[in-house]
Amino acid sequence: MRETWAAVDQYLVDLLVPPDPVLDMALQDSHAAGLPAHNVSPPQGKFLQILAKIQGARRILEIGTLGGYSTIWLARALPADGRLITLEAEADHADMARANIARAGLSSIVEVRLGKAIDTLPQLAAENAGPFDFIFIDADKPSNPDYFTWALRLSRPGSLIVIDNVIRNGEVIDVTSSSPSIYGIRRLNEMLAAELRVSATTIQTVGSKGYDGFTIARVR
Repeated sequence: MRETWAAVDQYLVDLLVPPDPVLDMALQDSHAAGLPAHNVSPPQGKFLQILAKIQGARRILEIGTLGGYSTIWLARALPADGRLITLEAEADHADMARANIARAGLSSIVEVRLGKAIDTLPQLAAENAGPFDFIFIDADKPSNPDYFTWALRLSRPGSLIVIDNVIRNGEVIDVTSSSPSIYGIRRLNEMLAAELRVSATTIQTVGSKGYDGFTIARVR
């Protein structure tokens, strides 16, 4: 089935996601530098961009930068006076992201902050950097509950919080799993179910990245 999912993804890309040298080079350079292939797919990147545009986002927070591929998609949704802050724990990833973002001509509106998000998120709160209109969480999955807690603190009524990789090939339903990632996602789901300040749902996805899903939460 994965071959079919990838073929359908390519069909959709050919029709709906025009070639973009900046985004293509971001992926190629990230791959050449040895970064893990954890970036969103082109259709998923455009999906995030459309969500941010629908949201009318002026301030975006991204938790997990990698090579800046999704960052570029999201930053392009912003108005000229918009702002995106993206948090990255690995120095080589942050350097690659800055280079890709600069080539995209987005350095003036994008700030890449180096450091573990669990440390940099409190700094953002202390600086009164929020509220953010759109928050994308795509980092280490065991920390998802902590990231969501901070996302709520840095949001406002109407903010949109999107969390990637929450199905994990269906492993999310394995109550016996010893995986810290699965535990983190299941704990996040329990928090979402009990949290009265958000309305949330999760959509399963298939494609070139395999079988996974997005959670989308809107702050009430």
